[in-house]
Amino acid sequence: MAHSLWYSFKYASKGLKTVFKTERNFRIQILIAILVILFGIYRQLNYQDWLILLITIALVLSLEIMNSAVERLVDILAPRTHHFAKEIKDLLAAMVFLASFFAFIIGLILFFR
Repeated sequence: MAHSLWYSFKYASKGLKTVFKTERNFRIQILIAILVILFGIYRQLNYQDWLILLITIALVLSLEIMNSAVERLVDILAPRTHHFAKEIKDLLAAMVFLASFFAFIIGLILFFR
């Protein structure tokens, strides 16, 4: 069991390395997350605010990874030849944008109430 757990962590870290190396938006979001965490430390957020903030950061980063994975899948299955390929990519971008927009609003509420 420990052997398979080790491989799970190994594959997950390879995935994180891949998305970090290949996705500019993920790197930007990591930078923003670090700045927000530092600002949270500066503002001395309480326990509940930290939970909200960290869940929000995890959601945005996870959706960006999902966006990247599904875009790659679309490229494999319908490499810009099917009219839905662009639409799928636009929908994925909208998903990440919406999560990022609401993350921004959540940040404003947490830091400036």
